[in-house]
Amino acid sequence: MDTQVASTVHEVFPYLRVRNAKEALAYYQQAFGARLRYQLIEPGTGRIGHAELELGPAVIMVSDEYPECGIVGPQSIGGTSVSIHLHVDNADVMLARAVEAGGTLVRPAADAFYGERGGTVRDPFGHEWLIGHSIEKVSPEEMQRRYDAMMVEG
Repeated sequence: MDTQVASTVHEVFPYLRVRNAKEALAYYQQAFGARLRYQLIEPGTGRIGHAELELGPAVIMVSDEYPECGIVGPQSIGGTSVSIHLHVDNADVMLARAVEAGGTLVRPAADAFYGERGGTVRDPFGHEWLIGHSIEKVSPEEMQRRYDAMMVEG
């Protein structure tokens, strides 16, 4: 294989592994307004082997845990090191909706130095969602200046 030939990434799909995909799909639909594209249900067990949700123009893939294949979610490993960022029209409304649907507020909405208002919610399955909306256009240079100042004040 010629590794010098360029390959272009066309899309990125977060793939969420959860301990009860059926409930997770319902939560994501209620909390974020996701739309179920389809799901593949394992005969006999009812486990969801694969499902796809549309969140605006993005697709999120979801499956049940399959520990026999090494596929486990945050609840089985004691947390997650990954967050998913949703850029929305109104972060306060979306955060409230996610909490009302059963999520846990990790960080309430606040204005940030990088020109966004946002907060964090943990869904009932252990995944963290950063939810924000733009409040100001900030150049990378200004963002760095503000970040530096914040870290010095720290």
